[in-house]
Amino acid sequence: MQNTEAFKQKLINLRREVTQRMRSIDRDIRHEDLSADWNEQATERENDEVLESLGNAADRELTHINAALERIENDTYFFCEDCGSGIPAARLELLPFSTLCISCAEDLEYRSTIPNNDNSIGNDH
Repeated sequence: MQNTEAFKQKLINLRREVTQRMRSIDRDIRHEDLSADWNEQATERENDEVLESLGNAADRELTHINAALERIENDTYFFCEDCGSGIPAARLELLPFSTLCISCAEDLEYRSTIPNNDNSIGNDH
């Protein structure tokens, strides 16, 4: 069994960074330090949609990080959720909350590029 402690620490640090990013985004959306100038306020508010999108992405990332930490606790972190094969440590170094082995990730990517596909292989509808 591979050493999970380094991956666990990496995920905890990443969770801290994402949480800080979410707090900053939330503070910016709430305009806690809003300018007194009306023109500047209008410009600041134009960024709200972008900030909300960034906040949503950070929220999804945090969900993936927490799920990865749970998989570490359940001793399933190094195994693909789709096929059960091992996930290479190098892949987890780059994407520590990855749930798929390289083969399954490539398969998912391929299926997502096929127009009008329900993401199932061998579907002869």
